[in-house]
Order: sequence, then structure tokens, then C-alpha cells
Amino acid sequence: MKTLMMTSTKRFFSLLLACSALAISGNATAQQKADPQFEKMIKNSFRAEGIAGLDRIDQDATQEFCSDPKFASSKAGAAKAIKIQKINMDTIKQPSDGQYLGHWKSGEAIAQSGRGATWTDSATTPVGGGCYNCHEIDKKEISYGTIGPSLWNYGKNRGYSQEVITYTWNRINNSKAYNACSNMPRFAHFKLLNEKQIQDLMALLLDPQSPVNQ
Repeated sequence: MKTLMMTSTKRFFSLLLACSALAISGNATAQQKADPQFEKMIKNSFRAEGIAGLDRIDQDATQEFCSDPKFASSKAGAAKAIKIQKINMDTIKQPSDGQYLGHWKSGEAIAQSGRGATWTDSATTPVGGGCYNCHEIDKKEISYGTIGPSLWNYGKNRGYSQEVITYTWNRINNSKAYNACSNMPRFAHFKLLNEKQIQDLMALLLDPQSPVNQ
């Protein structure tokens, strides 16, 4: 049978390597190295096709850190987590036009879509946010994930201050700026969503006229 092409992002590999890290014994005060045999298996299991290259299995510092949960939960790991969060915070760019909110109707469509970034897509295929995979957003939706917190009445409950707006912008761009091992994808960091898409998602959450805040 033809080998299936891996279609997920780097985050998927972080979870796989975490399983390997759990099996490695050693002192939790030092970050462990991934098992060479496991790394070889990963590299031999996938091939590049379409827009999905083998670079997706190369981990950055954040992914390496979170792939060793034993170290990440240690005292030494807590100190390094602060450094990891700063690295990610420094990657976030505020909106180039100074506008944080776009159009909530477009934001809802992005939240509903989970398409894009797979080997069957082209480089120009619009990527969706897949927000309902992890969050409740609108009460009219009966199917949604619970990995992340409910976003229903997001702006209504938190207010519409600049502090809330900036925090939300940063979270969508790169959630690991606040939680080094957050499960939320780094949408801007990996260029999964562009600036306009993030502005539209912001409007879905923070426009008082959005059904999310009714």
C-alpha cells in the first residue's frame, strides 16, 4: 500500500515526540534528548508531497521543550518556560494598519473552516481557523470541542478595553507567548492565518454586534 503522506502541522509531531520523551528515564533537572531510533522512525515514515515538506518534522525550541513533559513540569523547566514564552511573544506583530477588528461574518466563516495546509491543498488554498474544533463560540452550534475554554460572550464578559483587545490579538497570533506548551496552534507564527483573517476572527469575538456577544 502506498505510504500515506502526513498532513498535519509541526504541533502533531510535538505530541508524538512527547510520547517518546515520557519513556526516557533521567534527571528531570535537564532536558532529555529524543530517542535517536524514534527520530529515525519519524523521518523514514513520511515524505514530502505538495506543499507539505519534511521541514514539518523539524522542531523549534518551543516544540523541543514541550516534547519533554517531565522536564517542562520541573522547577528548571518552569524557569525555561518563561524564556520560551518571551521568544514567542517577540514574534508577534501588531496589525500593520492599526485596526484590530475586521468583519465578524468573515470571522465566523474562518472559525467554521478547518481546511488548508495539507499536502492535497495548493499554496493558495485559504486556511481556516478550525476554531470550533476546540471551542464553543456560538450557542446555536451544537457541535464543538472542549479542549479550549468557551468563547461565548467573549467580549461581553471581558469588556472591550485595549488591554483585552491586545491580549486577544496576541493569543490568536501565538498562544505560546502566554503558555509555553499551549495546545493552541501558533496561527501567525506558522503563517496559517494572515493578518486580515485574524482581524476578522477578532471581530467575531470582540465586535459588540457579533452574535457571539448578544
